[in-house]
Formats: sequence, C-alpha cells, structure tokens
Amino acid sequence: MKMQYTLKTLSALVLGLGTAGIAHSAGFQLLEQNASGLGNAYAGSAAIGENASANYFNPASITLLPGMNVSAGVVGIKPNFEFSDSGSTTPTTFGGKPIGGLGGRPAGGGDGGNAGAWGVVPNAHFTWQVSPRTWLGLSVGAPFGLMTDYEKGWAGRYHSEKFDIQSININPSIAFKATDTLSVGVGLNWMQLEADYRKAQFVPSFPAGMMAPIALPGGDLQARVKAKGDAWGWNAGILWQATEDTRFGLSYRSRVKIDADGTTTVSNRNIPTTVMGGAMANPLLAQLPLGAHNASASIELPDSAIFSVVHQLNDRWTLLGDVAWTGWSSIPELKIVNTGIDNATLDLRFKDAWRVSLGANYKYSESWTFKGGVAWDQSPVQSDAYRPSALPDNDRYWVSLGAKYNFSKSTSIDVGYAHLFVKNTSVNNHSAEATSGVLKGDYKSSADIIGVQFSHQF
Repeated sequence: MKMQYTLKTLSALVLGLGTAGIAHSAGFQLLEQNASGLGNAYAGSAAIGENASANYFNPASITLLPGMNVSAGVVGIKPNFEFSDSGSTTPTTFGGKPIGGLGGRPAGGGDGGNAGAWGVVPNAHFTWQVSPRTWLGLSVGAPFGLMTDYEKGWAGRYHSEKFDIQSININPSIAFKATDTLSVGVGLNWMQLEADYRKAQFVPSFPAGMMAPIALPGGDLQARVKAKGDAWGWNAGILWQATEDTRFGLSYRSRVKIDADGTTTVSNRNIPTTVMGGAMANPLLAQLPLGAHNASASIELPDSAIFSVVHQLNDRWTLLGDVAWTGWSSIPELKIVNTGIDNATLDLRFKDAWRVSLGANYKYSESWTFKGGVAWDQSPVQSDAYRPSALPDNDRYWVSLGAKYNFSKSTSIDVGYAHLFVKNTSVNNHSAEATSGVLKGDYKSSADIIGVQFSHQF
C-alpha cells in the first residue's frame, strides 16, 4: 500500500526567520541592529539618536542628526544550548497510523552537544538632512534570526537537528521636525528570509507478517526543508524633547506576513536497502516518500513597540531606559502545506513578551565615553510543553559594557559586550508526540555578544 507520511517541516519557519546563528533577544528577535547600543543593553534605543542607526529604532530620532551621517557595524553572537536527556521517545505513528509497541520507545542517541554556533549580524545605516525640518534615512539589517545545530543522531533528532536561517531587512524612512521639541517619522520595510532545516524521521522495524512475509529493518530518514519568502511592512515613531535634559521616544513596527515557498527533500539515512542477507531489496523503501516535494507556509512575524527615555543628568552622566513589547501571539501555530505528503501543524502558543532595560553613559573625556546596562528579557514560550528544540528559549538577563572613542567631532567607533544569563530550562514537548515523539530533558543556556560600530558625520 502507498503510505501517507507526515513530516514536521514547519519548525524551520517557526524558528527560522532571521540571520544565521543567533536569536538573542527573547524568541528569535534580534535587537543587534547596531553595536553602539550593545554596551547599554539597548536601553534608550528609541530616543538616544547617537548615530545613523537611530533610523532603525525610531525614524523620528534621526532629526537629532544634522547633515549627512553613516554608521556601519557588525555584531558577533555565540549562544550556548546544552541539552541533557531525561526520557525522550520515538514517534507513535507511522504513515498516519498508530504503531503500538513499535513506537514511543526511548529515542536513544546522545544529548546533541552544544547546539549553539557563532552568528554574525552586520548592519548599515544612512541619514540625510535635506531641509531644516526634513530628514531621510535608510537602514539595512536583520531583525529576526536563529541557528541551532545538534550532533547528528541525538535524542531529539525527530524534532530538529539543524536550523540555518538568514534574512535581510531594508528600511527607508522620512522624518519631520513638527516643532522645535516634537518630531515624527515613518518608514517602509522590505524583508526577505531564507530557511534551511534538517531533522530525522523515524521508521520502525516491522516483524514478519506485519507488512511483508519477512522482517523489515527500520531506521531513520533525513528530511530537509529549504524555503524562501519576502513581504512588506511599516514602522513609525515620535520623539519629544520634554526639557533641555530629558527626551522621550516611542516607536512601532508592524507585523509582516511572509508567504514562503520551497522544497521538502526526503532521503534515506540508515535504513538497510536490502534484506535476507542482501538477497532482495527492502520493500519498505518503496513505500516511503523519498525525493523532493513542494512546500509552502505562511507566518505573521510579530509587531513591536518601544518606549524610551534619555536624561542628561549632568555634564558627564546620561541615564537611559527602555520598555519594549513584542506581539508574539501572532504565531499561535504554524502550518505547512506539502505536495505528495501530508500537511503538518506545529502547536506553539506563543505569548506576547516584554523587555525592560536600564543603562548609563559616562563621558570620561572629549574622546572617551564608557557605557553600561542591564536588561530583563521575557520569552514568548508558554511552558516546557510547547518549547521546541530549535528554540530552547527562556527568560534571560543582560549585563552589558561598552566604550565609545571619538577620533574627532565627526568620527567615532563603539565597542560593546554583553553576557546573557538564561534560566535553566526544562522541556517536555509532547505536542507532536505522534509524528516526532516526546522531547524531554533540560537545557543549560547562555550567550556572549560582542560588536563594533563605526560612525561618521559629513
């Protein structure tokens, strides 16, 4: 008989959306659109207006930048995801049918090693004051991203083995100084993302008489999804200079709905091609959907809002604060439509999340400014029952340090470093027990982030 075979491909799009290697705001959002804010844990991001990268965080804040400005940088991120298995199992169905004692067994394999890998997030920004009250801006970066890479054959291989995601976001904007103290700005966003996702698919061994007159050895298939899509969104912001020393910023980014198309490729990993001592071809392989299949999915990336304050305490100290919100509930589940194989749905139940950060700058001299910051970053994952292995996410705390050096009044360089402390994270994901088994265990996670930013005013 021809078997219908369900492949959980959509996790690639759930966790994937973004630049390779990272995801270190909570969820898979990337705050690292500059390195100049890294030293402050990105506190004050929608009101600081420090260089041309202000265009990304709040288009209204580019009115703080006279003339023409450029800023470009790179941020390197090294996450650590170390899993300890405590009872992961194999799937309980095969070809859409229950397999009784042949499924739900211990998954075997190791803990997967450290699934974190170095990622690099480049950024580039430009602003131009075209009249006394009008500014133009342009930002290029990657606002979402994730990569996890486990050892092949680990205990959670039926959930995921590797995600490798890349994205690009191009954000032109325009800003107006409505009054001497109030500015407004709006922008458009074109985002493209590409995902490469790999996982194992369980095939049980069958005793003689169940599917054929002879016993059929099982094993694992390899499933790989490559998908790509693009879409448009928008952003807007306001900036209010409340007093000579205090400034407030408020910015918003819209949801972006991306329709992604690609291919699901299924190949044989370790199922014997022959049986009976090599006397005949394994008839089980003819029942499996090996080869390439068209795949498509839609995902609505979350909207977000930032409220920031910057206060000039005195000639040397500047205080910064942020409260940010991300509407992760736009992703309650993901469904992928396959051609020739069953569709699949991943139950995520993401919740909206908050982020709070505080920072300070100390102007040591005309050349040197030193930075510090802390933050609390809430995860969108509801509980361990819905925590996917490709995003073993949890609430985290940031501790950041940085420095800015002015070569001249128009040229500067920033360096920043942050360490992210992530709560020990349990996972007991049985939401896809039928097709992927149960993933059960604990994660120890953390991250280190380092970046450099060059800025110049013409």
